[in-house]
Amino acid sequence: MLLGSGELGKEFVIAAKRAGLYVIACDRYDDAPAMQVADEREVFSMLDGMALEAVVRKHRPDIIVPEIEAIRTERLFDFEKEGIQVVPSAKAVNYTMNRRAIRDLASRELGLRTARYFYAKTFEEFKSAADAIGFPCVVKPLMSSSGHGQSYVHNDGELEQAYHDAMEGSRGDVKEVIIEEFIDFDSEFTLLTVTQKNGPTLFCPPIGHVQKGGDYRESWQPYSIAPEALRQAEHMADEVTKALTGYGIWGVEFFLTKQGEVIFSELSPRPHDTGMVTLGHTTNLSEFELHLRAVMGWPIPAIHLEHAGCSAVILSPVESYQPLEYHMEEALSEDRTRLRIFNKPEAHVGRRMGVALCYGELDADMEALRNKAKRVAQTVLGTDPYMKK
Repeated sequence: MLLGSGELGKEFVIAAKRAGLYVIACDRYDDAPAMQVADEREVFSMLDGMALEAVVRKHRPDIIVPEIEAIRTERLFDFEKEGIQVVPSAKAVNYTMNRRAIRDLASRELGLRTARYFYAKTFEEFKSAADAIGFPCVVKPLMSSSGHGQSYVHNDGELEQAYHDAMEGSRGDVKEVIIEEFIDFDSEFTLLTVTQKNGPTLFCPPIGHVQKGGDYRESWQPYSIAPEALRQAEHMADEVTKALTGYGIWGVEFFLTKQGEVIFSELSPRPHDTGMVTLGHTTNLSEFELHLRAVMGWPIPAIHLEHAGCSAVILSPVESYQPLEYHMEEALSEDRTRLRIFNKPEAHVGRRMGVALCYGELDADMEALRNKAKRVAQTVLGTDPYMKK
């Protein structure tokens, strides 16, 4: 049973169906991407604990795979006690659906290097935290996805709007914000980390990415990083996933400072949006195939880098409750190029509707490949991957 049926869930369901599994896809709205390829669907609010329990009782799944943040996560502990496998574990999902829990685990319990941070439930607490952190700073809801409610604050005059945006952008019933020190980073990267039931923890080659307003816009693999910095990242990813327990793929995000220091940023206990680049033949197994194997306890002999690759998002230029018209001819005329259209039933300005994937030889010019992916993405709906929402 898949809880949340977006584009990442869709690719996971495709991997599961290729392996002959039976999948029930759930979301708060009908015809979500993963529902279109699943065996059955359920439409309800996963923040409604009674509704969630009713659906689980109805279908009696062997495995529950959460794909979004807005879930009544405490109910997952009950299901786990009854023998239902929760991916990667009920503890992991409960911790990572809320930035307070995961940040405190990483910083205070495990001693990992993170940005300085404070929490706030009122504007007065928020203003006091901003004075302590200084400017610029980063403001996020404690529970959100795809960058909703996140902003950079440069002075006192921007605080009120930032606080309002964070509260409005919060998902679920958690109305609290986190205010962070701004890290003057050189770049950001994701380390896809695979924890296994019957094997060692594995790491995919690091993925570079660029975000705008907290939402991913492009990613590339491999990402160039010094061996010692990569070892630091792998150590941090291993420590935090071990503490959270369970089996599956994790998207662990880091900052790399201009001085070469690796700083823990975020963690998702599931396939990561920046990891969609693996759909473009970069690794021998995509992140979704890796997730499925880890969930099922199937062997993963090794993870190999086979091509250099890039992804760039395809964003909607309009508000629409009808299917958009996708112009794919120009993109598909390019060699070593793939498109993935998510087929979301609604479009909103700046909403991610698909992704363009380009790949080449391992020694390919990565800058040229990134530019190609962004150019190709722009031809599909006529939108720049870096357009504002």
